[in-house]
Amino acid sequence: MNYGGQAVIEGVMMRGEKALTIAVRSPDGQITIHTEPLNPRIYQSFWAKVPFLRGLIMLWDALVLGLKALFFSANVALKEEKVEITGFWTWFTVLISFSFAIAIFFLLPALIASLLEKFIPSPLLNNILEGGIRLGLFVGYIAAIGFWPDVRRVFAYHGAEHKAINAYEAGAPLELESVKQFGTSHLRCGTGFILWVVVVSILIFALLGKQPLPARILTRLLLIPVVVMVSYEIVKLGSRYNHNGLVKAILWPALALQSLTTRQPDEGMLEVALVALRELLEAERGDKPLGHRTDNPSA
Repeated sequence: MNYGGQAVIEGVMMRGEKALTIAVRSPDGQITIHTEPLNPRIYQSFWAKVPFLRGLIMLWDALVLGLKALFFSANVALKEEKVEITGFWTWFTVLISFSFAIAIFFLLPALIASLLEKFIPSPLLNNILEGGIRLGLFVGYIAAIGFWPDVRRVFAYHGAEHKAINAYEAGAPLELESVKQFGTSHLRCGTGFILWVVVVSILIFALLGKQPLPARILTRLLLIPVVVMVSYEIVKLGSRYNHNGLVKAILWPALALQSLTTRQPDEGMLEVALVALRELLEAERGDKPLGHRTDNPSA
């Protein structure tokens, strides 16, 4: 079973095959834990096993789970301020944010490349230029937000999540001293997946030839699902054959990019990640009931 996760505000979300667990450090120092079952119609369905199609299903569900985990962590972190993030306006804000991301990382590069057609008339080179602009915007954005102290803390929790999963997959004890020795990068990281989305989009869009701007924008929007499906399969293959030298070389850029989205965590962050992973493993084994929330002192 491949376990995955995500860093959230002052915490970590871990996802398995049957359940997910969120562990968040509250302002009073306790670790608040939430566990809930996953929808079996998604994770254990026939469609979740169909190559390419499964990429869309898992991505959509990961986005939903990730947002729920983020909202939960924000509510725990803001507990002392008596603020709760919920309701229509929260999801409306998320919709606006996703629309903004698509506009910046997909439509803006297409617009810039279209404006530069008179200088670079070759359709192939112009489409490659568009991809280069998209890649530059993506890497630049990640590098820029890394200077924000609050984001750096999330990136450190991201590193803690990777260390915990790396330790588990290596069969090491899930204890602080053992987990510290493991790295902060992981082959199935979402950062690497997004990089593959950018790279695959360059390869696919480069083959579309010369298009007027409206058609160029429309094809970029319509082909996003195709790009996602191909990228997901690349990540799956890379994870399966990660000991192959050629595969390692191909995957190296995705691993290197994680240096921008992870930081070395402190012991408190590692503790939160380990609590999340242990709780998930117990829930998956059936040792604990699914769908509960507890507030535990630091363990």
